[in-house]
Amino acid sequence: MTQPPSAGGPSSHGLPANPYNPHAWVIGEPEIGAGTWIGAFTVIDGSGGLTIGAGCDISCGAQIYTHSTARRCVSGRAYASVDRAPVRIGDRVFIGANATVMMGVTIGDGAVIGAGAVVSRDVPAGAVVAGVPARMVSTVELDGTDVRFVPVVES
Repeated sequence: MTQPPSAGGPSSHGLPANPYNPHAWVIGEPEIGAGTWIGAFTVIDGSGGLTIGAGCDISCGAQIYTHSTARRCVSGRAYASVDRAPVRIGDRVFIGANATVMMGVTIGDGAVIGAGAVVSRDVPAGAVVAGVPARMVSTVELDGTDVRFVPVVES
């Protein structure tokens, strides 16, 4: 007898079952806050330590990694270990479709990660980042129910 997806047993499509989305791959034991939505076809790697705050939206195809095998691979396995570093994502963070968050990154509350961005450095609270590598392109301004994205002026 198979367990329902929220019970942690195998799913009918081979992905490890999780309570967030039956079409997402969630590994390790990430801490995920209340009201966070995870889209289909996402990879959520909690093997190196992952905290995702409350009220976040993680769009379809996004990937969050807390490990890397690059050193092990290029050394022909002479470097025997898998590098791991925790990722911390604040509350009310939006991660766009197909964005990638690399190990060791901290993303502040209310930040926006643009679709397809590759985040390899920390992102301050209220920042909007986009591109490869991700860079700050605007800031989030809240005024009651009004939300504005104010472009960053480079000097």
